Amino acid sequence: MRIRKLFKFENAHIVRNCSSERCKHSIHGHSYQIELILEATRLDHGQMVYDFGLLKSSIKDIIDSFDHAICFWNKDDPEYVAACKKFSARWISLPVSPSAEQFSRVIFFWAQEILRQTQMQNGEADVSVYSVIAHETATGYAQCFTDDVANDQMGKLVLEDFEFSEQVRAEWTDSELYAKLIRGDSFTNPTVTMQVQTERAQAGLD
Repeated sequence: MRIRKLFKFENAHIVRNCSSERCKHSIHGHSYQIELILEATRLDHGQMVYDFGLLKSSIKDIIDSFDHAICFWNKDDPEYVAACKKFSARWISLPVSPSAEQFSRVIFFWAQEILRQTQMQNGEADVSVYSVIAHETATGYAQCFTDDVANDQMGKLVLEDFEFSEQVRAEWTDSELYAKLIRGDSFTNPTVTMQVQTERAQAGLD
């Protein structure tokens, strides 16, 4: 079974080497809508693939890093990169070009890594990212699947190759969010409340 969670953010970039003259030479922005689609082969104790409320923590924080930020490819002109860092408090350095296609890959990659390092507390099992759709405009989107993330021809994704500005990191609920990902530390979901445990026991579900 699959579930879908929608995220939104405003972001600016230049997409080097693309066909559009405006896009490859000038900073411009989009109102992005991100569809994160999760799947699992069984449901948790609440009869859910994954509680939507759990997506409001680390995964939401990492996606929200893009909001009101400028993204740039770390292989872009050093003067441009330096200017982005100097004149914007919120920026993300990417190991790939900031196209809609790469946004879908990057968000898939981040979300999947967080899920892999999460200790589940409510009977969740085999929860994984099925797909990410990055809507760049009202009429255009890019969709990423597992094979796309693993495809090095599209650009190798390595956790250590991303960099977030100090302001972006300061606005995370946990300022160590990305450092924990790199170290392989565990993210622990909240435990089920005693009331829920009692109700489950009374219903003979535990």
